[in-house]
Amino acid sequence: MAERLNRITPGVHSKRTLLVNSGAEAVENAVKVARAFTGRQAVVCFEHGFHGRTNLAMALTSKVNPYKKGFGPFAPEVYRIPFPYCYRCGVAGQRGSAVPGQCCMASDERLEQIFSFTVDPDSVAAIIMELELGEGGFVPAPREYVTALAAFAQRHGIVFIADEIQTGFGRTGKLFASEHYSLVPDIIITAKSLAGGLPLAAVTGRADILEAAHVGGLGGTYGGNPLACAAALAVLDVMESEQIPALAARAGERIRMRFCQWAARHSCIGDVRGLGAMIGMELVRDLASKTPDKVLTANLQTAALQRGVILLSAGTYGNVVRVLAPLNTPAEILEEGLDAVEDALEAVAASRS
Repeated sequence: MAERLNRITPGVHSKRTLLVNSGAEAVENAVKVARAFTGRQAVVCFEHGFHGRTNLAMALTSKVNPYKKGFGPFAPEVYRIPFPYCYRCGVAGQRGSAVPGQCCMASDERLEQIFSFTVDPDSVAAIIMELELGEGGFVPAPREYVTALAAFAQRHGIVFIADEIQTGFGRTGKLFASEHYSLVPDIIITAKSLAGGLPLAAVTGRADILEAAHVGGLGGTYGGNPLACAAALAVLDVMESEQIPALAARAGERIRMRFCQWAARHSCIGDVRGLGAMIGMELVRDLASKTPDKVLTANLQTAALQRGVILLSAGTYGNVVRVLAPLNTPAEILEEGLDAVEDALEAVAASRS
């Protein structure tokens, strides 16, 4: 299993993989090895980010309720910087566009400025980033920002950790979201879809980084258990034989088209965005103010459930409808689900007006 992850993750450099049980464990161990490798303590994360429910992972997570409320104190030496959330930066592209306008934060000068009043970059062990926010609202980072950030990290000797726990294994239309950015992370962390529902997660990265920890410093009783590893190998076989990432890309095109059609008719849809089948639409009270509409989102969920579709919400403001349908969902079932959501949207939009 470890050899296979070393082979399929981005980059042709020498790699090592640590197998653990959950995404949160993978996050914590990625930070541990980055600290061991750099001899530094600080970790930089992002507003709207989500990285898990253990102590350090909670510290790295942005949203307080329900993830952090009442669970402190949290791990120190964690610094949060703005995520390039173009729709809410005021520099967004056309509504419903797959690609926002030029990111205002995508420059060396802007990154140096952000760090200058946040943390000394030369004291930072790692930057951890979801290339598309998951719980934070299905917001894909602009390509130019990721390119600038990776260069910034390399210049300052900072380990770049790509958290692909939700984006990994075909969800974005490629095996890993990093491929959309031509990014080779120093460390990539995976879980969720990796073993098809069985507990398995992985930290895969540069051999010199993963080997920096002292002997016995990394481990876990159930990490890499044989059953979960067998399941993961079967998952990867199916990913290849059935070309699951390509299926996700086609499904995403269909979902995006339908969402954009709805956005043209309903001013409550402020933004449609995402990579591959990881698509979300952000609901607002009006297009001018972009005020998040959490109530409308909840009403849409209720109306969809009444029509047989379970919708998930996301986002710091609880106003994003996200799609996490199985990647091998037959086209006719996907259309049936989208028809039901459209009917639900028409109903709640009519009652709203």
